[in-house]
Amino acid sequence: MRERLILFFASRTGMILGGGVLGLLAVLLEWWGNPPNMGVCVTCFERDFAGALGLHGAAVAQYLRPEIPAFVLGALIAALLFGEFRPRGGAAPIVRFLLGAFASVGALAFLGCPWRVIDRLAGGDLNAAVGLLGLAAGIGLAAWFLRRGYTLGRARPGAAAMGWVLPGLMLGALLLAWARPPFLLASTSGPGALRAPLLASAGAGLLIGFLAQRLRFCTVGGLRDLYLGRGPHLLLGALAFLIAAFVFHLIIGKVEFGFAAQPLAHSRQLWNFLGMALAGLAFVLAGGCPGRQLFLAGEGDADAGVFVLGALVGAALAHNFGLVAAPDKLAGGVLQVGGPAQAGQIAVALGLCFCALLGILMRKSEPEA
Repeated sequence: MRERLILFFASRTGMILGGGVLGLLAVLLEWWGNPPNMGVCVTCFERDFAGALGLHGAAVAQYLRPEIPAFVLGALIAALLFGEFRPRGGAAPIVRFLLGAFASVGALAFLGCPWRVIDRLAGGDLNAAVGLLGLAAGIGLAAWFLRRGYTLGRARPGAAAMGWVLPGLMLGALLLAWARPPFLLASTSGPGALRAPLLASAGAGLLIGFLAQRLRFCTVGGLRDLYLGRGPHLLLGALAFLIAAFVFHLIIGKVEFGFAAQPLAHSRQLWNFLGMALAGLAFVLAGGCPGRQLFLAGEGDADAGVFVLGALVGAALAHNFGLVAAPDKLAGGVLQVGGPAQAGQIAVALGLCFCALLGILMRKSEPEA
């Protein structure tokens, strides 16, 4: 039975069905109370998670989202059941931490991770199409570096405790989300106050983590593999996610095509493009999108855990230093266009330079053919 399941999840049919289920769950989470066009957004949820712990002071973005720990724990369950929990680490952890931080800066300049790009497109937000172009450009540049020998080195097997650190912390976080101790901060307005019920969020997160671990689901990995000539297998899952999310957005009446005043989005297209270009570049250089990093951490990958911690810190710093884009809003019938302020623009530019230098300098002695 286990062998048949392994073959199914590795098949094209399994990838398409799994991506469709992820798209459905994303829309259901919106319907149950998560922010519009943000049923699942790893970067946004990590930003709220950091805020709940007091790592930043943005009162509208503070909630210990149960989905984040549930993603890790769902992947952990899958890895244990299928014999894939393998503690490992030690491949350039400080670089991965910084890549996680800059990935959050780029994603928050756009206002969403690659999963939210899909979710926003499925809801009719055409700004996300510009973000998708930027994501593709960043992934393309990262693939160019990979072809020329870029590497962070190989992770080495480690003690069991190494692999259990982040899953253990996430189990503690899930218990905190349930217990709601008074030291946890929680928004009373803004996106942080929009949340699905705890059981629905945790249940959906566990299922997403389980499925994504088995599928090796990674949105940026789909485009990376195309650039590297490895075929469209991962991309099929992302396309199924998009189609399913669009269909279910239609069913619940939440599709509105346009650029202006989309939910929790801005229409400054240069920074939509550049923000996601930075995010895509950083994700591929680190080995996967923010969701994939959580799932890898659930498998015992301590390097992925370091990336996750970097992403949390980066999201917190982005709010503390005013690097996060402001969404468009209507005031008295007049559109006020948002986007990142000058500090955020400078941070995106610095992140692109940092990632480009990494791509140039961190290479094998002999590049790939």
